[in-house]
Amino acid sequence: MQRANVITQEKPNQVKQRRRVNRHEEEKQKRTKAPIRRIFPIWLRLIVIFLLAVFALIIGMIIGYTVLGDGTDALEVLSFDFWKRVLDMIRGVE
Repeated sequence: MQRANVITQEKPNQVKQRRRVNRHEEEKQKRTKAPIRRIFPIWLRLIVIFLLAVFALIIGMIIGYTVLGDGTDALEVLSFDFWKRVLDMIRGVE
């Protein structure tokens, strides 16, 4: 019986070597994984962020003009004539 136990027991070096082999096999499996398929691709994220920034700018201009600037028409701030008039005031033309 004692001989059977001695044969089935492994030496510490063999255990370390088996662990190394297992570790290398696991690393190979990790490397060979298929690329991640994103549901929300990066290019679409960039477009959404850009659109949200434009939307926030427009909302900020409307709130700034109507609430802080005592403007009468909220959508006037989005017209080209309004900004032409503002730039003329800055340049000193008017």
